[in-house]
Amino acid sequence: MKFMSDEIVNKVAQSQLVTIDLENYYPSEEIAVFDLKPHLFMELILKEKEFRTALQNNDWSVYQNKIVAVTCTADAIIPMWAYMLVASYLQPVAKDVIVGDENTARQQLFLKNINAIKAEEFAEKKLVIKGCGDVPIGEYAYLAITKKLMPVAKSIMYGEPCSTVTIFKRK
Repeated sequence: MKFMSDEIVNKVAQSQLVTIDLENYYPSEEIAVFDLKPHLFMELILKEKEFRTALQNNDWSVYQNKIVAVTCTADAIIPMWAYMLVASYLQPVAKDVIVGDENTARQQLFLKNINAIKAEEFAEKKLVIKGCGDVPIGEYAYLAITKKLMPVAKSIMYGEPCSTVTIFKRK
């Protein structure tokens, strides 16, 4: 008669799976928003002279060492040079300047962090891209991490080490 062993074996720990938690790459920096709308005539029309004066009189120090998302919440036609002019004021003080709203800036920073991953550290490894967490992570991040690591990984799975969906397996 065969008896079951009292020892519990953690097969996940023995599997040599490497879990990647995308929350570790989620940007935590504060993002300030610079809206062009208050600097427009009647919050609708860009008049160059008034716009330049408004920018010259703006307190740019509030953006010191911050990520700044430059947007226009008014339904106005903004010439391209206006964004360039705003960037010329922000560049000396801001940590980074991104066109778009706060969500767009966060997405761009997230992708930048993913792209900075040294893929060679994951060469020939069995990877699990964690699927659940406290931070809502968009599909763009899962796509980006797959593109980044697929050329080097032995396999890529999605989910938790105890329950995964195979995405890619090198032959």
